[in-house]
Amino acid sequence: MEVIIAPEPELSTLVADAIETLVREDPSPVLGLATGSSPLSVYDELTKRHEQEGLSFAEVRAFMLDEYVGLPASHPQSYHNVIDTEFASRVDFATGAVQGPDGTAEDLSAASAEYDHAIAEAGGVDLQILGIGTDGHLAFNEPGSSLSSRTRVKTLARQTRIDNARFFDDDVDAVPQHCLTQGLGTILEARHLMLIATGGHKAEAVHQMVEGPVSSMWPATVLQMHPHVTILVDDAAASRLQLGDYYRHIYASKLEGQRL
Repeated sequence: MEVIIAPEPELSTLVADAIETLVREDPSPVLGLATGSSPLSVYDELTKRHEQEGLSFAEVRAFMLDEYVGLPASHPQSYHNVIDTEFASRVDFATGAVQGPDGTAEDLSAASAEYDHAIAEAGGVDLQILGIGTDGHLAFNEPGSSLSSRTRVKTLARQTRIDNARFFDDDVDAVPQHCLTQGLGTILEARHLMLIATGGHKAEAVHQMVEGPVSSMWPATVLQMHPHVTILVDDAAASRLQLGDYYRHIYASKLEGQRL
């Protein structure tokens, strides 16, 4: 696990750099896309490179982490619509290239299994963007989730619904209670995981994820088990890290040309 502590704009640039390198070396990779506030500046940066430098996503496929149950794709806060608005429609993804779990399916268990199968059929995710919840949840894998879980239906914790109420006019009751989410086991199959966290309200979750014991009580700690993880945090989110100075030293001492 590599931990990078830097100002927020630099974090977004580093993630965009990794994605651009991947796309330019192999024009048909598979990306994993996340919603929430953390990746927004990454999508803005990639859009700018598409418009100004010709970075093309025409042969790229992408899979979303999760989706609310019961919200139609046309709903402003369905993650299908959010990803389309924030990123997919701003670049040149082919029609149907960005897929998400079907939260409107009649058989949600079957839809979950089909989603995992679709990711596998695409060859797996090459680079997955992640955020982290204040309680350490990853995607919608709430505390207590199995560390080997697959895509499935989950009931959202009250705190998660409170955190997400800002997207629903601050009405927590408008936030759906259920979702389909990639499981922790599904996420761990991606070849490179890049997680962005900013702000002091994420500091305890970041500390547990990086330096705490692996535990279902802090689901993001499962990333310690993956061979290629990049954690990108600003000073506020890094404020609880006991080895913060060491992580800064490692990043400052990277070999020239060494990739994330």
